Amino acid sequence: MPQVIHSTAIVAPGAYIGENVRVGPYAIIEDDVVIGEGTQIYPHAVILSGSRIGRDCKVYPSAVIGAEPQDLKYDGSYTNVIVGDRTTIREFVTLNRSSHTDATRIGNDCLIMAYVHVAHDCVVGDHVVIANAVQLGGHVEIGDWGVIGGTAKVHQFCRIGKHAMVAADAMITKDVPPYALVGRNPVKIESINRIGLQRRGFSEEQIDALETFYSIAFFSGYNMSDGIAEYRRRYPSPNGIVADVIEFVECSQRGVYR
Repeated sequence: MPQVIHSTAIVAPGAYIGENVRVGPYAIIEDDVVIGEGTQIYPHAVILSGSRIGRDCKVYPSAVIGAEPQDLKYDGSYTNVIVGDRTTIREFVTLNRSSHTDATRIGNDCLIMAYVHVAHDCVVGDHVVIANAVQLGGHVEIGDWGVIGGTAKVHQFCRIGKHAMVAADAMITKDVPPYALVGRNPVKIESINRIGLQRRGFSEEQIDALETFYSIAFFSGYNMSDGIAEYRRRYPSPNGIVADVIEFVECSQRGVYR
């Protein structure tokens, strides 16, 4: 099917618009933009140069994608924002281009709710849900299936592991390990994200292995390295899901929540 572009929309001649794309009234799409097949751009959305949006996405009114990074060290070099397929970007979301890497990246099948800001050089995985008014600093990484509660703030360079869940209004200044549920004030690990893992088809054996690891490494009074060492002493060959958490913790530059 051909595109349906409203007569009041402004679409630059250098933009590539895929088949069956709908562009609403007063939307603006600049040169050097790619919009994949079946995507809908709602009224007043602004898609700036360097933006790449996948198939079957929805970009709601007043979202702004592809603005220059809010980084005083940005030298004006060519960078991008890349959004995967089937991702929904709600009202007043701002996705900035990268400053130090080739692109700020948002994965497939994500839901980015209203008023979220994703700063330069962030990497957001697949199936991520970011609730209303969350603010991500530069270089933040969120693993696949991560969930960030409303109005949470994530400091630059922090990582949130896959399948982790961050409570609403949390201020994240350290890394959140995979599969964890974090909340309270000050922020701490409450437990593993058991309900989320069950919903996503993890076996009870996998979930039990994670709970054993977290019980020893995080909740038994050891410091982080000693806790991991104690777990390895008891379980010399960690299964894959536990090995993921150990690798994440051992690679952390900012420290992890306990």
